[in-house]
Amino acid sequence: MRKTYHRPAGIVHGPDAGQVIKEGRGALLGGLPAMAYTLVEVVKREGAAITRRFEPFRDGLVPAIRWPDDRPLVMGIVNVTPDSFSDGGRNAEAARGIANGLQLAKEGADILDVGGESTRPGSDGVAEDEELRRVIPVIAGLAQAGLRVSVDTRKARVMREALKAGAQIVNDVAALTYEPAAMEAMAEAECPVILMHAQGDPKTMQLSPSYEDVALDVFDWLEARIAACEAAGIARHRIIADPGIGFGKSFRHNLDVLNRFTLYHGLGVPLLMGLSRKGFIGALTGEKVAGNRVHGSVGGAVWSALNGAHILRVHDVKGTVEALAVALAAANPDGSGL
Repeated sequence: MRKTYHRPAGIVHGPDAGQVIKEGRGALLGGLPAMAYTLVEVVKREGAAITRRFEPFRDGLVPAIRWPDDRPLVMGIVNVTPDSFSDGGRNAEAARGIANGLQLAKEGADILDVGGESTRPGSDGVAEDEELRRVIPVIAGLAQAGLRVSVDTRKARVMREALKAGAQIVNDVAALTYEPAAMEAMAEAECPVILMHAQGDPKTMQLSPSYEDVALDVFDWLEARIAACEAAGIARHRIIADPGIGFGKSFRHNLDVLNRFTLYHGLGVPLLMGLSRKGFIGALTGEKVAGNRVHGSVGGAVWSALNGAHILRVHDVKGTVEALAVALAAANPDGSGL
């Protein structure tokens, strides 16, 4: 395999970002205001040999995208499953799921991601009818309240029914590979779709994950999925990519993907980061209880935002929103963007 990758680096924020762009020494990172990159890591891969070097910014090396918001969006997680890794059973009843979503919206969530099938490591799948029973009333209730809702599912029928109930986004951990009908459903729809990388299915994905170079392998896989979606009639402007922290990745794999996150701007689509409460955060902080991994999760979300993440998928909305308010104000103190 012979391929060249370009990873944005030398990131600057606020007035500094505006100045380097004005001087022609940088470009917007992911279309986000008040954020620019001034260097590019050129990574060349030829078989097993990988070389890396840094070069000054040049136009055209990294695709430019348009992002309609002036900041990253916060996606609040609404699990309506009895076996979620962090809060299983809390929202098993529709009324409680709706109440949880309303509370997250009050805390500042821009999007509410409703899921009825746990995808934690080792989990079993859920029957389609049961997944529908769990998610549709909650999606309908939140949509009727005027909130922006996404559905976290791999199944075509659940996608279609969720969109009918008021969901506006589909978030698929299988990137439309679970069944052929999923690709068909999204080609027929007009909503955004989130394609997440995973190696293996939830039942087996953490048994022995293996990569030649995890960041590059994930990039290649997502690039291929984006191309497959475009070939199936899904416009690129509808696609969002997620490198899939914790899905078929070891502790070291997760850190490598996070460290080289800016590589994925080369995909030319908005990026989602979902690392909230995951096991590698527990390994770093020593917190064994997933629900207590708030501070580590917020730290990871802020780091991702400062590296150009467009959407942050989180359990702890209030803490994330408040931390982002401080970090982004410090990065752009006059609030003028570019």
